[in-house]
Amino acid sequence: MEDKHPQQLLGNPEQEPTDELLKGILDKPIYDILNKIGQHIVAAGLALEWRYYKDGKAWLGKVTYKKKTIVWLSVWKEYITAGFYFTEKTRQGVMDLDFNHTIKSSFDAAKPIGKLIPLVVEINDEERLNDFSIILNYKKNLS
Repeated sequence: MEDKHPQQLLGNPEQEPTDELLKGILDKPIYDILNKIGQHIVAAGLALEWRYYKDGKAWLGKVTYKKKTIVWLSVWKEYITAGFYFTEKTRQGVMDLDFNHTIKSSFDAAKPIGKLIPLVVEINDEERLNDFSIILNYKKNLS
């Protein structure tokens, strides 16, 4: 029986994520989604910087507005993960947004990490990309 654990990519600290590398390691639909995520980031006036993090043993994309971190991106074999973090004060605003009910329920039940509440979106299609865009714009407007 095949092990179906998600496979995180970009684990080599010597291999910076370039467009050429990403195109080579991702299936076309996921590569296309990553490009569309990039387009949403640029359209929102945000900056994306890739850095290797030793604790997670992978490259992560840090998306910022001015100096504030908006979202963290990580590349997986079958999707792109977007990790947002909110405070108790901003939780209700997130709950009022119109995005996927399952993601919203998961966020509502999430335990805080320190003072921050994680909201994770696994993006692998246009519907999740739309959810990502809604949350991204909300988070940016909090800045």
